[in-house]
Amino acid sequence: MKFYLEKLAAKEALTQLETEQAMGKIFGDEISDSEIAAFLIGLKTKGETVEEIAGIVQAMRKNSRSFSTQLPNLIDNCGTGGDGSKSFNISTTSAFVIAGAGITVAKHGNRSISSKTGSADVLEELGVSLDLPTELTEEILAENGISFLFAPYVHPKIKSIMKVRKDLKIPTVFNYIGPLTNPMDLDYQLLGISRGDMLDTFADVLNMLGRKRAVVLNGAGSMDEASLAGENHLVLLDEGKMTRKTLNPEDVGLPVYDNSHIVGGDAKENAEILLSVLRGEKGPCRDTVVLNAGIGIFAAGRAETVQQGIFRAIESIDSGAALEKLNYLIDKSSKYRKAVI
Repeated sequence: MKFYLEKLAAKEALTQLETEQAMGKIFGDEISDSEIAAFLIGLKTKGETVEEIAGIVQAMRKNSRSFSTQLPNLIDNCGTGGDGSKSFNISTTSAFVIAGAGITVAKHGNRSISSKTGSADVLEELGVSLDLPTELTEEILAENGISFLFAPYVHPKIKSIMKVRKDLKIPTVFNYIGPLTNPMDLDYQLLGISRGDMLDTFADVLNMLGRKRAVVLNGAGSMDEASLAGENHLVLLDEGKMTRKTLNPEDVGLPVYDNSHIVGGDAKENAEILLSVLRGEKGPCRDTVVLNAGIGIFAAGRAETVQQGIFRAIESIDSGAALEKLNYLIDKSSKYRKAVI
């Protein structure tokens, strides 16, 4: 580990392979907490490169639980967190809408870290099991078109790094890379990030990770979701080519709402909001979801424009297809819990 730490101390960037090797040592339990802390701080003070971020992600994926089958045309939609908006679970709700539009969603997520309620918290409140065996997760994904991958369960070797992150009490690269570490091979991705200055960086990382098509966005008010409060900044990655776009709600026929209209609460409150949207209740929460789901459908190449994606998102909700996807996941979780008791 000394070699990598000395390079970082000298403000020299690691290659992707060197970063993977350093992370391999960390995951192998060969490294002390002090060395892990030095590695994270060394990256932070130098400034993480695209190659270093990709190296960390690849090492995490190699050390995750393995899945025996890989379905084609998978998408994940997730934000990095850290925007301080206290919004309800927009990406989690949008995931069911995207799935209801016929796109297979491998939804990767965690409990709350920077907000009151993470995707795992709200899904657990709704009755979704977080520790489904990988075989059952694959079965649900193939049959239902959406399943949930709980980050601490699929990344069991991350515990040592989590402990150091808590002790450091400052943001590191791990505050942003969660959405990149889905252990399944994704073709498409919608990635929201609270830092507008990192849009191009994360688009480059997704390109290195082999995404065919993706959208990286920073929402109005520095949200890690698309927002109805004003101008959203997007980078479209399409077969290696990157295009910057701006998107206002008026551009796609949606009303303008201040972000205060989409503030959520605890897991119970956010579960009620999620259900109300999937049941068709109109208002700012639904409009925010159809915007984000519409962008996700566009990111998957199943709509030529975001506007067309929004039309498909509305149809997914109004037809009941999105709610069916959630109910299937809850039913499978219930049967699994009864089987293991």
